[in-house]
Amino acid sequence: MELRDLLFMFFGGLGIFLFGIKYMGDGLQKVAGDKLRDVLDKFTSNPVMGVIAGIVVTILLQTSTGTTVLAIGLVNAGFMTLRQSIGVIMGANIGTTVTAFIIGLKVSDYALPVIAVGTFLIFFLKNKKANNYGQVFFGFGALFYGLELMGDGMKPLREMEAFTDLTVSMSQNPLLGVLIGTIFTVAVQSSSAAIGLLQQLFAQGAMDLSAALPVLFGDNIGTTITAVLAAIGASIAAKRAALTHVIFNVIGTILVLIIIRPYIAMISFLQDSLVLNPEMTIAVAHGIFNFSNVLIQLPFIGVLALIVTKLIPGDETVIEYKAQHLDPVLISQSSSIALGQAKKETLRMAELSRQGLTEASQFVETKIKRHAELSYQFEDAINNLDRKITDYLVKISTNSLTANDSRLHSMLMDTVRDIERVGDHMENIVELAEFQVANKVKMSELAKEDLREMFSLTIDTLDEAIKALENEDVDAARSVILKEEQIDKMERQLRKKHILRLNDGSCQGSAGIVFVDMISNLERVGDHSVNIAEAILEEE
Repeated sequence: MELRDLLFMFFGGLGIFLFGIKYMGDGLQKVAGDKLRDVLDKFTSNPVMGVIAGIVVTILLQTSTGTTVLAIGLVNAGFMTLRQSIGVIMGANIGTTVTAFIIGLKVSDYALPVIAVGTFLIFFLKNKKANNYGQVFFGFGALFYGLELMGDGMKPLREMEAFTDLTVSMSQNPLLGVLIGTIFTVAVQSSSAAIGLLQQLFAQGAMDLSAALPVLFGDNIGTTITAVLAAIGASIAAKRAALTHVIFNVIGTILVLIIIRPYIAMISFLQDSLVLNPEMTIAVAHGIFNFSNVLIQLPFIGVLALIVTKLIPGDETVIEYKAQHLDPVLISQSSSIALGQAKKETLRMAELSRQGLTEASQFVETKIKRHAELSYQFEDAINNLDRKITDYLVKISTNSLTANDSRLHSMLMDTVRDIERVGDHMENIVELAEFQVANKVKMSELAKEDLREMFSLTIDTLDEAIKALENEDVDAARSVILKEEQIDKMERQLRKKHILRLNDGSCQGSAGIVFVDMISNLERVGDHSVNIAEAILEEE
């Protein structure tokens, strides 16, 4: 076979393999719904549970990096501490070995029929759930088909003298194997692909066990680089979690290199005694390495957290998603006190909406990505509190309420809905600004100044509405209504100014669409602020 054909088979197979893993992971995620985040949120109360949660989520996502990123998001959100996230990252390292075990089952002969089943479920059935399962089947089949193509493309390697010499060098110098494994995993951005390739080489006799295992340990270090790259420019929590992943895998590799000869002998013994095929031998070596690494380092999670905190100092912006005042015991004891607690939580939700709107204005002004990320996190927190507070209020309504309590209950239900809508408009504004960045849409300086002015007035109005709600301040509520009239007037004036700018050519049409949509969203925030204020006036 010509070199060109071999290269085509190898790189084409690698592409199909990577696509298969990604597509299967996306399908599994859709089948699981939004439960992955809930699993990490609920089952990370202690490090052991964190490890189990990390294993489960990684098996479903088919990527340890994806699990690490999810854990980072929950640390940012205040759902999870850094120590809990370390447990999840450790579990992700065990979960990622499942792909190697699947490859070890050698079901590649059935790759094409599995792809055919997946295709049928995707294209011939209109059921959404069936389509999701089809995606899983298609990805699963593509994974094996790509792996087989890669293997066929590498067969001539074992006959090449240069490659034979390299494997001998790796056998004699394990550090060289670790380096090669790390570089290749960084290059393909997938430890599963790197280990799948290693399994193929070992199965074809292109390298022996003493050369293959150091490469395997290098693959484990290489997979952490993806998380490091993802953490560049991200929050302090993201950087700490990524560094934890690196330290964890590097320590594990150092420990196993110290006992490399006995470890190779043990894996060789297991291969012979359990009659393992070459692919499964690598999978077992991978599984034992990661499982042992977790067992050894699990008791030292606190030390790991301390090390990364010292290496990456600084205070992180933590948005507390969880409700802080909604005690379910109070519902049966006293409806009045329970309503008071619901009001406290509603005020906290309102404050998050104000902070989120401020971050949105900062993103529109500076286009710094961190402001957009924080806005989205505030929006997630608002949505979470919306559900929690509404559920709490519904439970309170099953009690008999006094006339005053009934009015307060109704007001809080309406207010929570208004605050949630403020969060939606805040998200819309950030998305418009992201569209502006992605499409290189430039606004005129006059338009930017107009937006600053309207943002300032809208945030002041929302702030006044929150004060009115907190103190039941009628004067503040009336002030909100007056300010909202100014917002309405300003929106009309800015629309007219925008048309004039379009006519004289000082503003692009695409910039005008973004500008008009932004001021429209700000005007709607003003309307919801008025709704909150009017509820106070009605209560009075």
